[in-house]
Amino acid sequence: MLSGYLIRSVAAAALLAQVTAPLWATEPLSLREAQQLAAARSPQLVAQDALVRAAREMLISAGQLPDPVLKLGIDNLPVNGSDSLSLTRDSSTARRIGIMQEFPRQEKRQLKAERFEHELQRAQAQRQMALANIQRDTALAWIERYYAQNMRALLLRQLGETRLQVEGADIAFRGGRGTPADVFAARTALIGLEDRLSQIDRQTRSASLLLARWIGPDADRPLLGQPDWENLRDRDSRRLDSIFSTEQLKQQPELAVLAAQVEAAETEARLAQANTRSDWSVEAAYSQRGPSFSNMVSLGVSIPLQWDPAHRQKREVGAKLALVEEARAVYEDRLQSREAEVRGLLNDWQSGIERVSRYTSQLLPVAGNHSEAALTAYRIGKSDLANALAARRDEIETSIQALTLELETARLWAQLNYLTPDNAQTNGATPAPIPTLPVSVKEQP
Repeated sequence: MLSGYLIRSVAAAALLAQVTAPLWATEPLSLREAQQLAAARSPQLVAQDALVRAAREMLISAGQLPDPVLKLGIDNLPVNGSDSLSLTRDSSTARRIGIMQEFPRQEKRQLKAERFEHELQRAQAQRQMALANIQRDTALAWIERYYAQNMRALLLRQLGETRLQVEGADIAFRGGRGTPADVFAARTALIGLEDRLSQIDRQTRSASLLLARWIGPDADRPLLGQPDWENLRDRDSRRLDSIFSTEQLKQQPELAVLAAQVEAAETEARLAQANTRSDWSVEAAYSQRGPSFSNMVSLGVSIPLQWDPAHRQKREVGAKLALVEEARAVYEDRLQSREAEVRGLLNDWQSGIERVSRYTSQLLPVAGNHSEAALTAYRIGKSDLANALAARRDEIETSIQALTLELETARLWAQLNYLTPDNAQTNGATPAPIPTLPVSVKEQP
């Protein structure tokens, strides 16, 4: 009795596990969760975090004084005669220990620290850009799969209807109420829908593979919700022109990276200007001679002589100023290009919303009414089945066109919505500070 009870209990537990495990494994996947999973498993963000840490460490060390230099030596050691190689018999021979410290100007130390501060800003902006790209590409993959599944569901409904129409045509033909043309028309329509379904299945698998590139095995989970493709995140659709102004575009991570590069080049130019003034080094040494002689203390100051500044230091300043000009030109060119791209995306997205609305409110109802009228005419014997199937096929094609247009509009929405990252998805991560362009450097006379 007990043995049988245990066997039944284990079997029931195993059956329960088999039933509940798939339920847990198929928990729906929302767009927001997909983006969070993509960010959590992204090697790009790991790399960018490492760059941020490296820049932060260099920022701390760059403003410090150079390490002091320990100097050991023997001065005036005889190499011939009776005192050869003796450290104590000649009064000029001394064992020396000293220390030298270079003192770069405070301005230079500050500029070196400032240069790495711009490197830190650039690294943080690069991380923001990588996060925005991950969220955008994950959204695009999620959207592709979402609309592929919607198209598949639409075709499956039509396949069910067409199979019934094939059966009805066969029955009508055998009963003498139909024609062979009706049978062939229904079967042709069914084959066409099955072929279209194969195409949609391929698109669905491709979309799942694309999504898996970002989130891994979770890409096979069913989708939850739908993209809010008619509204941009944290933006009033009535004020989009002002929101996507030139000043607002400058806040995008890609342009923030270039702005940080301009500032870094600016700092390099100021550092080159500072290098036209030499740094000093101070040295102190203690020399020990033989027991019959006095020990010595030495003090010294070293000043590099800029012998030919017109062909060295000023040339370096000129090179750095040219790099500033190059960085600014790259920034301005990318700003103009980015502004044109965003304006184009905004225009296409707004046009897509208008067209989807037209399909929903006008074309789809007309196609549905036409299909219903053709089917009614067939049922009362005023038309053949081929006309009814053609009208229904047109209705399905219009529905697929509407879904395709909505998909294209949703793609545009994703590109606009994630020009900047949604930091609320990353557990309150602080966005990177956005650098501002510096003033021009003027070459010293």
